[in-house]
Amino acid sequence: LGKCLISPMVLAAYAYNRSLSELGPGGRGEDQPGVLCQLFAFLMAFFGLAPTLLLLAMALECWLSLGHPYFYRRHLTRRLGAALGPAAAGLCALFCALPLLGFGAPMQYCPGTWCFIRMAGGGPSQLGFPVLYASLMGLLVLAIVACNVSSMRHLYGMARRQPRRGQPPAAAPRMEELDHLVLLGLMTVLFTVCSLPLIIRAYMGAFAADFNENADLSALRFLSVNSIVDPWVFIIFRTSVFRAFVRRVCRRLTSRR
Repeated sequence: LGKCLISPMVLAAYAYNRSLSELGPGGRGEDQPGVLCQLFAFLMAFFGLAPTLLLLAMALECWLSLGHPYFYRRHLTRRLGAALGPAAAGLCALFCALPLLGFGAPMQYCPGTWCFIRMAGGGPSQLGFPVLYASLMGLLVLAIVACNVSSMRHLYGMARRQPRRGQPPAAAPRMEELDHLVLLGLMTVLFTVCSLPLIIRAYMGAFAADFNENADLSALRFLSVNSIVDPWVFIIFRTSVFRAFVRRVCRRLTSRR
């Protein structure tokens, strides 16, 4: 949804050879972003934070189902799971709308086809929001990593407790747990690597007065890469062909040992 809403603005800017501030009404340049640039900055902030909050909900569900199955069975229902999505989206929308109300400032980034929250070169009222945004993102990243590491530990323990020889039916659950273990590990590393640059740049711009537009743009690109690559990693690792390949590799390593 984020790509479908944001990409047409970028393509229109390149098609008309104009910046986002010049395309939208009320814009005069980088210092005075127009309505289109403000909308772009809101969508970038929203679709950077909302999927992270949903990933935390998924990580918590995985951790509770593996580590605390009785609590999970008793308290987590389908109705609660269906309500989490709209609730997370509503909270993120209210939080990301703060720059439109004066707490924080949207900014157009070079070459004029990107807009995001100003992360350096502004006053305390302008830099307070990116610090708060980065702090929230950092807490979410730490919570997701902690939940995924705990889930991986539970999966590894479940795989080790399965009988290895003499009982062929037990081999399938063991390999399925290892598949989930590899998938969780890769998605955790990918998510952490793509989220950390934006958090670091926000703190550097606020406290070290490091105004580097190219570095800010690279951090935004890292954040965008995560939403593109992460679903493909999930899709590829869930295919039967790739899972069969992983199982063959694991069996060969086990037989060599």
